[in-house]
Amino acid sequence: MPWKETCPMDERVQFIAMYLQKERSIAELCGEFGISHPTCYKWIARYEEGGIEALVDQSRAPHHHPNQVRPEIEEAIVSLRSKHPQWGPLKLLSRLKHLQQRRKWPSASTIGDILKRRGLSAPRRRSRRSPAYLKPFRHYDGPNAVWSADFKGWFRTGDGSRCDPLTISDNYSRYLLRCQAVSCTDLAGVKPIFEATFRECGLPYAIRTDNRPPFATDTVGGLSHLSIWWLKLGIMPERIESGKPAQNGRHERMHRTLKAETAKPPQRTLLRQQQAIDHFRKEYNYQRPHQALQQQTPASHYQSSDRRYPLRLPQITYPDSYATRKVHPRGDIVWKEHQIYLSVTLAGEYVGFEQADEDRWEIYFGPIFLAILDTQNFRLIYHKLTRKQK
Repeated sequence: MPWKETCPMDERVQFIAMYLQKERSIAELCGEFGISHPTCYKWIARYEEGGIEALVDQSRAPHHHPNQVRPEIEEAIVSLRSKHPQWGPLKLLSRLKHLQQRRKWPSASTIGDILKRRGLSAPRRRSRRSPAYLKPFRHYDGPNAVWSADFKGWFRTGDGSRCDPLTISDNYSRYLLRCQAVSCTDLAGVKPIFEATFRECGLPYAIRTDNRPPFATDTVGGLSHLSIWWLKLGIMPERIESGKPAQNGRHERMHRTLKAETAKPPQRTLLRQQQAIDHFRKEYNYQRPHQALQQQTPASHYQSSDRRYPLRLPQITYPDSYATRKVHPRGDIVWKEHQIYLSVTLAGEYVGFEQADEDRWEIYFGPIFLAILDTQNFRLIYHKLTRKQK
């Protein structure tokens, strides 16, 4: 039974005082204070063991927690987190299970509580998600269907050197194929890196980039010398819309991790920066669990392409129904004795003409639509009219 609705502590002190006078029996005391015999003996025992202070209410929380994380387990979690400050509870748990499979590890939520208690994590700010873009990019259901390429964004190392990392990744497996600082961001700076990647990993079916050089230009078809080379290799250039990096979202997300792991703060020299980048790439591919891959590593989902890099660069071919013209060094073509400027970027290349109607021909470089030639006025129209985009 409970104590009377006064101050419980005062009631207990008065009860003990009357008990010590030995003038009333236990039964009488229980009746007067409205408590049960077990409660009576409990407070007498507490008083005899600890005095008046023992009459204060004590916590009802258990003294032993059977599910409490053992100190050595907690220290292993904290140690791994210190090596990988950007890893969250799920990645830490997956890696710990991989390293010590027989040990029983706590849940990801418990690991998150440990990190918070030890001051090793902070709540994330919610970011706005961009709506999905419905442009029909190539679908990837296996490795090497679509790669993504971009520059992470330049920064300076400790000695003032400029660092421009070029990154290439496989969209299906998230495997980071290349991550290398280049001396310049033009064709001469990036083509050797792509060539080395093609020789090592084979050819993809498409490469997704933004609309900036060296990946694209503002000429017809948006073609650059780099994308022309890709087309000859049988690789379709895919370009996201200007100002919409979310269309290449998984590659951009990798860039955030790369920056946090290798450039905050930057290394002292360009050489040391590249060493840090190389270490990150190895860890990212072979050790770091990826949530979208069910906490497996990108390396476990990637394999080289069966389409090998050719010894000789193929040329673009067209169906027999097409007319063809070679682009002159100044970027023009000749059609029925009329000179028509197309693009100096295509100088030396053959373009194909497919007849759309009596007075109009659609001009292509491989599968890429360039313009419509109006043979009545001998001028170019840079958008399609009624025919479907190929």
